[in-house]
Amino acid sequence: MAGIKRRQLAEEERGRRPARLGALADAGLDVFCWCNRCGHNAVVPTAQLMGQLGPAMAVPEIGAHMRCTGCGSRDIATRPHWPSPGQITRHM
Repeated sequence: MAGIKRRQLAEEERGRRPARLGALADAGLDVFCWCNRCGHNAVVPTAQLMGQLGPAMAVPEIGAHMRCTGCGSRDIATRPHWPSPGQITRHM
C-alpha cells in the first residue's frame, strides 16, 4: 500500500505550479525573502519586483536575482508573505 500512496503523492506534486508574481499582486500579497547564510529577512513589495522581473516570474526563483543587504550572500529563499495570525501569547 505504501507504493500506491507514494506514487499518488508524486503525481499530485508534479501537477502543482509555483505561485507567480502576477498572482501575488492580484491577491494583494508581497514577497518574504530570507537569507540562508545570515538569517536576515525582509518583505519586498510585489509591485517593485514585477517592475523588474515581470508578472510571470515564479516566486521561488526570485531569490536567484537577489543579494542579502546584511551579508551580501546570493543564497536567498523567497515565498509569499502570508498574513500572520498575530502574536501568540500563551502555549498550553
